[in-house]
Amino acid sequence: MTGAEHDFKQWILLSDYDFETARAMLKSKRYLYVLFCCQQSLEKRLKGMVSKVTGNFPPRTHDLMRLTTLAEIVLDQTRETFLRRLTNYYIGTRYPEEVTELAKEVDGPLAKEYFDRTKEAIKWLDGLKK
Repeated sequence: MTGAEHDFKQWILLSDYDFETARAMLKSKRYLYVLFCCQQSLEKRLKGMVSKVTGNFPPRTHDLMRLTTLAEIVLDQTRETFLRRLTNYYIGTRYPEEVTELAKEVDGPLAKEYFDRTKEAIKWLDGLKK
């Protein structure tokens, strides 16, 4: 196994862990963190794909669109719109008032929708031949 293959597998394991955490957050009704974990899951999956395609460690970015470009993935308009929106839910070290504002716009139906769309995106990405 090459270094790039090993890195790819490690990123996928991290992505799967974050997706399962999103599932747990949905169950516990911590809706903002569902979106955050969905964003993290797709970010890490895409970073795995970047490492596989380029043979290099992916950049330290949370921008899902930048990562799709680096992974040489072509998106349809629906997926592109979703990834652009999901990128906004990377929380990082935001201040409490920023987290409070983000949380106001996230409810159960939205969290469930993003969770389901992330699940679909993972399945789609896993089906791509790279």
